[in-house]
Amino acid sequence: MDVGLVVAVALAFAFALTNGFHDASNAIATLVGTRAARPGQAIVLAAVFNMLGPLLVGAAVASTIGGIVDVPADETVEVVGAALIAATGWNLITWSRGLPSSSGHALVGGLTGAALLAGGVSAVNWGGFDGWRPVGFVGTVVALAVSPVIGAVVAFALIRLLARLLRRATRRMRTPVNAGQWVSSAALAFSHGANDAQKAVGVIVALLVATGKSSSFEAPLWVELGAAAALTLGTALGGWKIVKTIGRSIYRIRPLDGLASQSGSSAVILGASFLGAPVSTTHVVASSIVGIGAGRRRWRHVRWSIVREMLIAWATTIPVCALLAALTLILWRWVA
Repeated sequence: MDVGLVVAVALAFAFALTNGFHDASNAIATLVGTRAARPGQAIVLAAVFNMLGPLLVGAAVASTIGGIVDVPADETVEVVGAALIAATGWNLITWSRGLPSSSGHALVGGLTGAALLAGGVSAVNWGGFDGWRPVGFVGTVVALAVSPVIGAVVAFALIRLLARLLRRATRRMRTPVNAGQWVSSAALAFSHGANDAQKAVGVIVALLVATGKSSSFEAPLWVELGAAAALTLGTALGGWKIVKTIGRSIYRIRPLDGLASQSGSSAVILGASFLGAPVSTTHVVASSIVGIGAGRRRWRHVRWSIVREMLIAWATTIPVCALLAALTLILWRWVA
């Protein structure tokens, strides 16, 4: 197998690992943050359902990601490789600061920047929408931008509804609420695997097809399992910085808040996965926490300084990763 292809596939799994530092940890952040589960229990839960997500939902998201760039087959490895280096590097930088940045934004920015350098404007599939299904760069960015707003609105509505239904509840309700958090956390891990694991899967499939190692855009089982395993391993090795930010630093959530946040986020992300819309678990979950604070009418308890830092990271991710990928592509070609 070509050395460049091996390196690029390894980079895709490294990207999935750092994606786990960010996004996979969000699936268990509120579960751990409200002390409904111990960290070890939460990791096992995330591991099982992260694996099931990409296997049962399908590859619609992978197809969307794989179709962002349109470069000659002999340039695909270097373009995708440069994009993955840029996205992985950005994930590590933001993770080191405990900022819940979007791995999806990082990958889209990296792919776009490398493709623009390789072949100009025509090398990017700018796309839009095919019915409800996002296509290319524009469709993907719109999905990434709209999903956090939907996540915040759904969480706001859910916490208002649950608070009204349980306004006279006693302490005995804590047990069923915590049990509900386990279910909603499993659903969030499942939806995350269905969406985010497919981002790494999409670029690996594009690499295999471009190099003639596969004639089909259907992902091999080893690719899907490898991406899901890397996500889960990322949570176990380094996801706790993001767990702390999501679970405690934005807004001090309680068990009922965690249930509303997880339920709303999983519904948004799973729905997007069926549509083939790549969304950011980080964005959706973090925005849902802000929606919880609004629904509780406790705006002053939301730590807006943390929210502002996240917004800055989100706004700069695509352009910074595009630039990093372009520079990396130059270096890749020079070394090769």
